[in-house]
Amino acid sequence: MNNQKQQKPTLSGQRFKTRKRDEKERFDPTQFQDCIIQGLSETGTDLEAVAKFLDASGAKLDYRRYAETLFDILVAGGMLAPGGTLADDMMRTNVCVFAAQEDLETMQAFAQVFNKLIRRYKYLEKGFEDEVKKLLLFLKGFSESERNKLAMLTGVLLANGTLNASILNSLYNENLVKEGVSAAFAVKLFKSWINEKDINAVAASLRKVSMDNRLMELFPANKQSVEHFTKYFTEAGLKELSEYVRNQQTIGARKELQKELQEQMSRGDPFKDIILYVKEEMKKNNIPEPVVIGIVWASVMSTVEWNKKEELVAEQAIKHLKQYSPLLAAFTTQGQSELTLLLKIQEYCYDNIHFMKAFQKIVVLFYKAEVLSEEPILKWYKDAHVAKGKSVFLEQMKKFVEWLKNAEEESESEAEEGD
Repeated sequence: MNNQKQQKPTLSGQRFKTRKRDEKERFDPTQFQDCIIQGLSETGTDLEAVAKFLDASGAKLDYRRYAETLFDILVAGGMLAPGGTLADDMMRTNVCVFAAQEDLETMQAFAQVFNKLIRRYKYLEKGFEDEVKKLLLFLKGFSESERNKLAMLTGVLLANGTLNASILNSLYNENLVKEGVSAAFAVKLFKSWINEKDINAVAASLRKVSMDNRLMELFPANKQSVEHFTKYFTEAGLKELSEYVRNQQTIGARKELQKELQEQMSRGDPFKDIILYVKEEMKKNNIPEPVVIGIVWASVMSTVEWNKKEELVAEQAIKHLKQYSPLLAAFTTQGQSELTLLLKIQEYCYDNIHFMKAFQKIVVLFYKAEVLSEEPILKWYKDAHVAKGKSVFLEQMKKFVEWLKNAEEESESEAEEGD
């Protein structure tokens, strides 16, 4: 028996084709940094040349692996240590955001560099968002000028869609908020963002990531009020942002008021308690009476399961609304509130088809219950109504309006006789 191990056959003279993707050189972060900085030193501050260099370098440098290093260099000039400082023993470049001029035009030009790079290498999108989130957490480690440049750049990138508004979450970091860094940064950021777009576009982006109701968190808890936010941002030249936040707060307060109102009605709370609560909310949230009467009307109408038969719903509505007349009357102390209520009734009767014939009956009930007075009713009839079902409702109201006019004329002639 042959104890010698048989030699395995070998392949000789065979050449394996190397795939193109395997030809990329393997770098560690330091070598990668040196390579990028060397290239930037050759381009100088010509940002067109910088964009071309970055475009070409992506074919041989591993951007996917070293995205963080790449963006550190483009923003700060070199690799950042935790906290946002540049290591002393590392190479650095002046071809970066932090070494550039502190003006919006320069930051717009840098935004184009990032834009082109990420459009060319789509896989860098996530890495860039992570980088910006990190940079925002490092804000305390940067100088005021560096923070201003980063804020302007971020605003432009949010406006052109390179960044998602969710990156703003980093600004709610407790230490940044406490020391006022977040609010100051937000001023520069929103100025450049609104300069590129408008407040409506900014609001839409914030809404998309549920950030529209969180802007007051840029301040410490003891300063999270509409008054403080409005004063701070208005003085900083961002009146439109202040008004947006005030409106958001008002909308939130109105929704909360309607929800609580419906719950109180469902529980059968006394009207005097409900009225007191609503008046306190009006004062606290600066909600005008014409807005409140709309909320009260909607709440009153939502507490009932309405009959679907037209001939029965009018009787049901009159019975229900008669009960709630004292509550409604508490919030029609102004002519504009009465007119608002009339329009709400008109819209409701039109939108709920089985109420079409009930409109006049509801108005007459409210007139008798002193929820509505003749002047707003006559104004509504003459020119203050809306288009919804107007021919039907004006016809319904014709006789009652004539009666009101005659009653008004009689009272005027009696007053003249008395004089």
